[in-house]
Amino acid sequence: MAETVDELTVTYEDGGIETVKELDKKVLSKGAWATVIYRYQDWDRKKESYGPDKYTIRRYQKRNGEYQQKSKFNISSTDQAKSIIAALQEWTGE
Repeated sequence: MAETVDELTVTYEDGGIETVKELDKKVLSKGAWATVIYRYQDWDRKKESYGPDKYTIRRYQKRNGEYQQKSKFNISSTDQAKSIIAALQEWTGE
């Protein structure tokens, strides 16, 4: 487990293959509760290549000096991501 927000990642390796490749992350909040949004790709074993970009928002709680994931929301497509952006821009007057 990670001791700092900067150490948090969605990267995952299985059998020597990076099956989840983190492309970027933005820390939305820090502290006892941290919120991080990630951009990542999944490895497609059949095609032997990475799939399209995906996005996930993760919430972590720091307990006993380590961050533990408590919840997540996976954004299922680029279209859904754009809809979320549009809603937030409307609500914030952007």
